[in-house]
Amino acid sequence: MTTLLDGYREHIVGAHKQPLFLLLVGFITSFVFIRFSVRMIRAQVRWWPGNVTPGGLHIHHMVFGLGFLLVGGIGVFATYGGHPWIDLFGLLFGIGCGLVLDEFALILHLDDVYWSEQGRKSVDAVIFGILFTGLLLVGYVPLGAEPTGETRWGLVTVISVNALAMVVTLLKGKMWTGLLGIMVPGLSWVGAIRLARPSSPWARWRYAGRPRRRARALRRERRLHRRADIARTWLFDLIAGAPDKVSANHPAAHRVAERMAARASAHLDAHAARALSRRSARLADRRSAAGGEHPSGSHRTAGANGNGGAAGNGAAYGGAAYGGQGGYDGAADQAGPRGGSQRRRRTVRAGRGRTYAVRPTGQPLRPGRHRWLRTHTRRMSR
Repeated sequence: MTTLLDGYREHIVGAHKQPLFLLLVGFITSFVFIRFSVRMIRAQVRWWPGNVTPGGLHIHHMVFGLGFLLVGGIGVFATYGGHPWIDLFGLLFGIGCGLVLDEFALILHLDDVYWSEQGRKSVDAVIFGILFTGLLLVGYVPLGAEPTGETRWGLVTVISVNALAMVVTLLKGKMWTGLLGIMVPGLSWVGAIRLARPSSPWARWRYAGRPRRRARALRRERRLHRRADIARTWLFDLIAGAPDKVSANHPAAHRVAERMAARASAHLDAHAARALSRRSARLADRRSAAGGEHPSGSHRTAGANGNGGAAGNGAAYGGAAYGGQGGYDGAADQAGPRGGSQRRRRTVRAGRGRTYAVRPTGQPLRPGRHRWLRTHTRRMSR
């Protein structure tokens, strides 16, 4: 105990780092306390006070954290950073940091996602804040070493290389390896050398033209990183509690359902628009055929009984090809392959098969049958 007190006086008080140390203590203490509080509220323990709801309004602890931040920050400027006020305001500022960052996910998503998977971002933010404050407490130098005249350039080189390796590690998607590498230089160097995670920016930039390396990264992701993610999830569940499964009345579930409904309705609207365009094309073909114009651009000549315009007897069924009462012109049937290909293209574009109805010219429609309903029988040519 005496050794700890001597070390505290030497490394904290003697180095004028007591306000920062108290800030870190307040940070960790407030986070642990508020997580314990919300877990007791979630478990519906009777002896715990519960949420603060004046008038039915749920006040999140982020609001109290903002109050602590304002008091701590303004108090330091108001007292000119003098002792012992700076120690007190440093402790209050740390308490505010813990309360606000514990609801970092709510601020980020502007939604109450505290007990969902998105709420895990709050734990990431708190751990990052604790590591950063601890880095400032040891004096910007890895492992707490203090530069001297003899080792100054060596330490500057080590810090520079470590910072570069940390940036590369973070770009490779190894968040915790890069953050812990701030304190332990060798850890970030190992993370910078090894393969990147497949979903990281480094993999998108560097592995796009290297399929073998990307395949190795995918195999390593399946074999190693998923196990690390399981361990990380277990640790986060132990610290902050397991997230809830999204219920049917959760706002996130409503948003997902709305997005899926919008996609489905857009797909149905597009399908209905295509069906309507095909139906309109078929109606246009029938109207043009009934009006005496061939779909491919040639014209028909109407006879007295629907047999006119043909050089032989091949036009006896020609007028019935599109449900009309007139026969095709002889030049229309013998227009060559171009006319037939145009008819086929127009038929396929309209969305129907290359089949035509056959009905003797002049014969009335059967009762109860629609005049546009056709039997799928190939056109007979004589």
